[in-house]
Order: sequence, then structure tokens, then C-alpha cells
Amino acid sequence: MSHDDEPVFRKSPWGTSRYTYNPRNPVGLGLIIAGSAFAIVMMVMMQNRTGPFAPPSEKPWNPPTSTYEPPAYTYEPPTDAPAPRP
Repeated sequence: MSHDDEPVFRKSPWGTSRYTYNPRNPVGLGLIIAGSAFAIVMMVMMQNRTGPFAPPSEKPWNPPTSTYEPPAYTYEPPTDAPAPRP
């Protein structure tokens, strides 16, 4: 029995304009199995916090805090102004 004439994608049976994988085509069946296996492996990796979901092993880089201190403010009256009268 040959399934070569079956399309990889077929219209959704619910009447929408979406397409689904066709399990009667070997490529469509392979895509269904591969997609399901990928999703299961990713969920297990999330649960166990491994792979890309592992927490960082080191402390993240933290730049040193700034040691800049603004100069102390001191007021000096202008020298070209006349001195105040007593």
C-alpha cells in the first residue's frame, strides 16, 4: 500500500483555514513524532533544570561600584565685588 500520493499537510478537520500534519504520509508522521519527542525532552529539561534551563554556575559579573566623590562645595565671594559696608 503506497502513501506517496498523500500530502504532508492537510486542512484542519474543524473547518478552519489552518493546516495540520498528515499522519498517513510518512514524512507527516515523522514530523508528528519528532515534534512530540522534542516537546517532551524540553519539558523534562525544564523540570530538571538542565541544559539551557540550568541556573548560572557562577556569580554574574558585577562591576565595581564607583569610588568617585564630588569635591566639597566651598563658597568664595567674587574678588571684583566691593566689600560690604558695616
